[in-house]
Amino acid sequence: MNKADLVSTVAVDLGCSRAAASRAIDAVLRGIEHGVSTGEGVTISGFGTFTRRERAGRTVRNPATGDPIKVGPSISVGFRPGSRLREAVR
Repeated sequence: MNKADLVSTVAVDLGCSRAAASRAIDAVLRGIEHGVSTGEGVTISGFGTFTRRERAGRTVRNPATGDPIKVGPSISVGFRPGSRLREAVR
């Protein structure tokens, strides 16, 4: 499912236009982006938790040559599914 499919599903579920559903989805995504980018994280009960994950720099090995390579620190987004989502996937 891509964003257009999600917009269509939300529009049908809410009985609203695709434009209104798109604005609602965009607002939710902006809220998640803001929460994660500020380090607060976002928890949606039953669905899951979005968090900011920071990794320290480390040394890894090139699998082809075995030479060590330094990798700098990085920041990514983590997601831990909630109970309702886990049950839906099973």
